[in-house]
Amino acid sequence: MKEAYLYESMENERVRCGLCAHRCIIKPGAKGICGVRQNVEGKLYTLVYDKVIARHVDPIEKKPLFHFLPGTLSYSIATVGCNFHCQFCQNADISQMPSDLNRIMGENITPRDIVADAERSGCATIAYTYTEPTIYFELAKDTAEIASSRGIKNVFVTNGYMTKECLEEIHPHLHAANVDLKAFSDKFYKEMCKARLQPVLDTISTMKSQGVWVEVTTLIIPGKNDSPEELRDIAKFLVELDPGIPWHVSRFHPTYRLTDAPPTPPRTVRMAREIGYETGLRYVYTGNLPGDEGEHTKCHNCGAPLIDRFGFYVRNNKIDNNACPSCGELIPGVWETR
Repeated sequence: MKEAYLYESMENERVRCGLCAHRCIIKPGAKGICGVRQNVEGKLYTLVYDKVIARHVDPIEKKPLFHFLPGTLSYSIATVGCNFHCQFCQNADISQMPSDLNRIMGENITPRDIVADAERSGCATIAYTYTEPTIYFELAKDTAEIASSRGIKNVFVTNGYMTKECLEEIHPHLHAANVDLKAFSDKFYKEMCKARLQPVLDTISTMKSQGVWVEVTTLIIPGKNDSPEELRDIAKFLVELDPGIPWHVSRFHPTYRLTDAPPTPPRTVRMAREIGYETGLRYVYTGNLPGDEGEHTKCHNCGAPLIDRFGFYVRNNKIDNNACPSCGELIPGVWETR
């Protein structure tokens, strides 16, 4: 076990965790909501610092990040645990394992070994993904610092529920993030995720202010968050922050504890994309619809085709010197590895 970062001691050997917006107050012997941070005699420890449950080499587009080093590979890692309990979690077998099975599993691997393996694999980035990187922050931060020194960028795929202190602690070693903005109502977050909306909005704003490249994903669930009004509210929030933020609107498939909702009709996903553009966003992408027109990138100024994709793979990238070759307009994003 490794002593945790960002916690404070309280009376009666209790501790308050400062990593995520739950700010759990944890009694001696107890664990936080995530199930992987434990109070041991008045000190908080992470149980997953050296317990990596998954590591794979993925295309960066799988995160999904479409405007951050497209066509490159990302060394992707996770531990068990999560600070959300989403009914529709697509990786519940590992994210909910500490709660469902009271078990901490994983492969012993150090931050230095992770970076070395990423280098051997030819990866431009390390992605902290699959579960929630906030709950294995000590591993992520220590790895990110080594990766930065080796010229490898760091990416969070996150529910956005971390504190501002957490983001300040890893700055400037976090270079990009895809944040799940799951809905635009507290009701949804409370009922479906056991969380709240506002901390997620705050995280997106803070990341932008720090210079982190941010893309946002919304999984559209029939009858839960698919009304045109709610989708428009999400788009408005993003436009007011930065109309260049890419928004990924993705198709839901029944999973985990939400099996009574049907798959999202493709027309609903395409409607969401249209709403995004109508509201003023410049780049809106459809997800989980392989071969859809919404996978491609077009210049927001002249409409010229820039990046041709199929699923998670780039077939052609025409962006030249960060700009559209047809009109010269700069395209928001990070297009070069150095």
